[in-house]
Amino acid sequence: MSDPLVLAVNVDLTADASALRAYLRDVEAAGADMVWVPEAYGRDAVSVIGFCAAATTRMRLGSAVLNVFSRSPALIAQTAASCDELTGGRFDLGLGTSGPQVVEGWHGVPFTRPLERSREVMEVCRMIWRRELSVYEGRSVQLPLPSDRGTGLGKPLKLMTHPVRSHIPIWLASMGPRNVQLTAAQADGWLPMLFIPELADRAWGEDLRKGAADRDPRLPPLQIAVSAHTEITSESQHAAQAARDRARPSLARYIGGMGARGANFYNTLIHRYGFPEEAKRVQDLYLEHKPEEAAAALSDRLVEALTVCGPPTYVRDRLAAFRAAGVTNFRVNVNAGSEAPRTVAQLKELTR
Repeated sequence: MSDPLVLAVNVDLTADASALRAYLRDVEAAGADMVWVPEAYGRDAVSVIGFCAAATTRMRLGSAVLNVFSRSPALIAQTAASCDELTGGRFDLGLGTSGPQVVEGWHGVPFTRPLERSREVMEVCRMIWRRELSVYEGRSVQLPLPSDRGTGLGKPLKLMTHPVRSHIPIWLASMGPRNVQLTAAQADGWLPMLFIPELADRAWGEDLRKGAADRDPRLPPLQIAVSAHTEITSESQHAAQAARDRARPSLARYIGGMGARGANFYNTLIHRYGFPEEAKRVQDLYLEHKPEEAAAALSDRLVEALTVCGPPTYVRDRLAAFRAAGVTNFRVNVNAGSEAPRTVAQLKELTR
């Protein structure tokens, strides 16, 4: 018998402290197993994870995601070790490359060799958690720093503290073919976006299989965490459609506005799913500063595929489709407040 689906929630990074504390209390009481904390260019994820740790007792905590460019690999490793230690082993490290708009525009560092950077950061983190000396020679990461690039006084060091786990789970947020292959080969978990279970194999199956063929046998089976706007409605078709329509602005923002033309990974994914004309139309409208028209241009078929909105039997079947596609961790995207714990409690019942 397969393990039960892990039910996770996201954190609203605009909620004030009292609202966030109440939200965490209520979703944990409703049965949520995990909380994922995003990071962009507002609140940093690590501070919020500390807040979440203090406000919860049972839920696992994950970063979704820390980008691999703005912090040194050693800082990422010691941050993860600290979060894991102070939460009694409740922390999972979600990593990603982000994109050039954020990495270069906000952090002011070059967005170069993202695949190598992700691989080398993972390897350095695991080396540090094993409390090995910080000696690493990669293309993106060199420890200690070579003398021709600094003072020459750097020396190999070892983590001062003793991690509660020498292997903290690493999840990669990846979408492109080579990044997905890297994830399947070397990560503990995968954080894809805009996941359609019926079309996932078409978009990613070959890459996942190539990566799995090179997977380190010491690693556990790959975990997969997906997210979707989720609402459990009455049997009315109108209610289900209204719920799906509430997801349109967010979907249009990702498909149309996340990244420049030709460098939007989400838009490329919709192409790979088999919606090329729709993907282009939504992006054109969004980049023309017409977000409402872009949202309206999304077909009902695509919006339904990218959401989990409908009556209980429909939602149960959709979750079963995710499980059949290999999903192990379902992140509930729902508005904060009373709807979140109610939805989590309903999903708990539906997945038993």
